[in-house]
Amino acid sequence: MGALFDFSFSRFVAPAIAKIVYILAMIAIALGYIGAVIGAFTADVVFGLLMLVILGPLGALLYLVLIRIAIESLLATIYTAQNTGELVRMQSGPQGPPPGYGPPPGYGPPPGQGPPPGGPPPQGPPPGQQGPGQQGPPPSQGPPGSY
Repeated sequence: MGALFDFSFSRFVAPAIAKIVYILAMIAIALGYIGAVIGAFTADVVFGLLMLVILGPLGALLYLVLIRIAIESLLATIYTAQNTGELVRMQSGPQGPPPGYGPPPGYGPPPGQGPPPGGPPPQGPPPGQQGPGQQGPPPSQGPPGSY
């Protein structure tokens, strides 16, 4: 209940109430199924039997599956956000996350073993690629009339 009044939004409410929402959805689907069967029987007995035995259970099952997928998708997103926050906290060390954007402290090569920050870019093409003025294989020709 305290998470509802967390104005910093540092805690998620959905994992705590997902079971309640799913139970309420099941109750709503059951009531809708009963209402549809009653409505079908008032229209026609054959349609009522069809709704009771075939159409109603299929529709209820379909809605139940869709609601379950929606809740699981929401929870998976929330758990991903929580786990990502935990990974950032673990990599940041005890001083907390760095201000602004960028990698946390200690990320990358140790000092003195990598290029200096803001240094000149590496010269020349990457290995396996052509540089300016180097001749590569001739371009392939397609069938006549193609561009």
